Amino acid sequence: MISVTIASPDKDFKAQWDDLIARAPGNVFMNPVALKAALDTMFAVVHVLLAWEEGVEPARLVGLWALQQRSVMFMWPALLEARPYNYAFLSTPVIDPAFAGEVIPAFFAAIRNNRALPNVVSLREMDAESQAYAAIQKTIADEHHAHVMLTESARPFVSRERGVKGSGSTRKKLRQDWNRLSALGKLEVVNERSGDAARAAFEQFLDLERRSWKGAEGTAILCDDHDAQFTRKLIGDLADDGNASVALLRLDDRPIAAQVVMYCGTTAYTWKIAFDSEFAKYSPGSLLVDKLPEQLFSSSNVQVIDSCSAETSFMAQLWTGRKTMVDMVVDVGSRRSLVFSMEAARQFGYEKLRTLRDRLRAMSLLPAKRRLAPSQ
Repeated sequence: MISVTIASPDKDFKAQWDDLIARAPGNVFMNPVALKAALDTMFAVVHVLLAWEEGVEPARLVGLWALQQRSVMFMWPALLEARPYNYAFLSTPVIDPAFAGEVIPAFFAAIRNNRALPNVVSLREMDAESQAYAAIQKTIADEHHAHVMLTESARPFVSRERGVKGSGSTRKKLRQDWNRLSALGKLEVVNERSGDAARAAFEQFLDLERRSWKGAEGTAILCDDHDAQFTRKLIGDLADDGNASVALLRLDDRPIAAQVVMYCGTTAYTWKIAFDSEFAKYSPGSLLVDKLPEQLFSSSNVQVIDSCSAETSFMAQLWTGRKTMVDMVVDVGSRRSLVFSMEAARQFGYEKLRTLRDRLRAMSLLPAKRRLAPSQ
């Protein structure tokens, strides 16, 4: 039997989370430490759905889904966003595989039966290959919930078994760039996993990002004080538990590229990247990401690296693994609501405009966005 409670991120359920992660595919963005960072910095209004297996002593956590409450089109009424805060790039709930078919209907019912919660849920960047998503699809069909599928895409990843390109023009260029950079001085990749080291390296990442085109366009994290406050606490607090680090590509001890990495179970997530534009011709960001799998696979229990990035990103040029991702909106209420129609129309319109923008860029009618890093 499954029961669901709805908690605030300040509730202490870290021990139960650690036990769940040992049995379930993880999602680092729903780590209780990350959720509490969002609460402590007032970065997001987060509701945590906890599914418990009853009939055992003590009750065992078999599912967790953190949902951000936000407004539709900057006004009331509200909906639930399954990415629990901005800078989260995965909305998949964390569920013990043995209970997926029971937990998802229980989650939907808990939302529907709580009068304080909106019934419309936006599922962006959902792992379509997960058991949780299969259970969501079945529950929607069984209970006849209004829903709309917005997009289906492919996300690059790499694993110990597959995903790294071993040859070709990209591999040849990376070797050449590494050799050219090595000729300038001592070139090394450093990725220390302690909390203090991660905090110091994160400041170097922030500085590199601020001095890049993102800083010039006002999209770097340091361009917004609230974003900076939250992400510093997010990375620092995760790093204290060994769940975040910042890999640095250093030339004579000078950081020329920085990749922020998060960890959950046996999965690593390449969250954000920045590089020194002075060395752009050597592709330092690509070099760092290219070296990262070998380092993580040889020095940790990491089995898979999730790019947190779109198929159009530079990581797709380095990694051949692909995971299907979907964006959709579902109304878990007993009937279709106005909020559902509003949000579905808003997201559908946004995707249409983005597709048009990309086509125009492909025709060279709009300037291509300068980037070496994933779009997030």
